[in-house]
Amino acid sequence: MTGRDTEVATDEAAADEIVLTAGEYRAVVDRHGAALQRLRWRDRDLVWGYRRPPGPAAFQGQVLVPWPNRVDHGRYTFDGATHQLEVTEPQRDNAIHGFAHAEAWLPAEIAPSLTRLTHRTPGAPGYPFPVELSVEYELTAASGLTVRIGARNIGSRPAPYGAGSHNYLTVGGPVDEAVLLLPAGERLPVDGRLLPSGPPVPVAGTGYDFGTPRRIGDTVLDTAFTSLRRDYDGRAWTVLSGTGSAVALWADSAFGWLQVFSSDGLADGADRGQLAVEPMTCPPNAFVSGVDLTVLPPGGAVQACYGIRRVDPLTSR
Repeated sequence: MTGRDTEVATDEAAADEIVLTAGEYRAVVDRHGAALQRLRWRDRDLVWGYRRPPGPAAFQGQVLVPWPNRVDHGRYTFDGATHQLEVTEPQRDNAIHGFAHAEAWLPAEIAPSLTRLTHRTPGAPGYPFPVELSVEYELTAASGLTVRIGARNIGSRPAPYGAGSHNYLTVGGPVDEAVLLLPAGERLPVDGRLLPSGPPVPVAGTGYDFGTPRRIGDTVLDTAFTSLRRDYDGRAWTVLSGTGSAVALWADSAFGWLQVFSSDGLADGADRGQLAVEPMTCPPNAFVSGVDLTVLPPGGAVQACYGIRRVDPLTSR
């Protein structure tokens, strides 16, 4: 247990919580933002969660739509028109992580081990595209948590779109002591504003190479990885392993990128206490560069899927 999300929720906040159970797994979904608020196996936290109040301090569990990561100056051109998003990371002059995490979502289905929430964007400042969003959380005793993020263009013109999810994996101790398996062949170099500064570069033989399990140590990560190695089902598996416990996050082929953040600089004792592993359908600044950007035609729909589960601990090299 991390012990950092054990405060008692208010009655109002508890009313926004949807509790799912299956076997030895328990998840809590927040109707506000359709976020993964907590996930546990037996008595162990698998993710760094939060309570309301005060809410997530560092985007824990948030769904990142209609774009993940950053947009340079919040400004982009699409289909011949220039749009200005709200700059929500003022210290770097970027728009970050979409806006649906700040919106109220409606539960479309609630069952003991499954819930589906939906939200329609009426068109936000800088994003005048009506899109119907959906997030489905499903727990099973054998496979843990599966999350499906969907979008459908309900407007009359094409819409730019990307998706991500901001989960922090935890094994109950500092990431410096944890072992990481990260199946990526390349990383994206960035500038001081964490925007791409060039094309992806190989990680083999560098400090970013976790293709074979090894301790994270003092490695600082706030890095987008790609060229992901996948299993026969098309899933890329990232594993964080500690003493006596380990957690895995898999991402399907719709997620071509993983943003990995070692939690440096987080406040209130959270500094390097957990590892963010964020599956993304596109890299930072995709609204500007167009790299792996999804363009939804009128009536078009897409879905991306990932999961989190408990696994056996790894042995490092």
